[in-house]
Amino acid sequence: MIMTNTDFVTGKEIKEILGLVRGNTIQAKSIGKDIKAGFRNIAGGEIKEYTEMLAEAREIALKRMEEKAQNLGADAVINVRFMTSSIMGGAAEILAYGTAVKLK
Repeated sequence: MIMTNTDFVTGKEIKEILGLVRGNTIQAKSIGKDIKAGFRNIAGGEIKEYTEMLAEAREIALKRMEEKAQNLGADAVINVRFMTSSIMGGAAEILAYGTAVKLK
């Protein structure tokens, strides 16, 4: 499956727009990792526990979006975007969305 953040696929022509597809997840770290992140927050620097959590969440959201596109018979998803929101301390939602298309 081709996924791109542009509104086209280089070298391909869009035959049909199938519609909006999205995938999301809400992720949280364990209490142990939250404690480590809290110490890093005090000391400063990158909070690696949350960086890892968000990277994992993006992959899950992308995979769910791709599955929905495949169910529509899409060849690609264009205009892929991400959105995030804090749900509670230590938990975040990641939403991936784009337009499912069929290519010629």
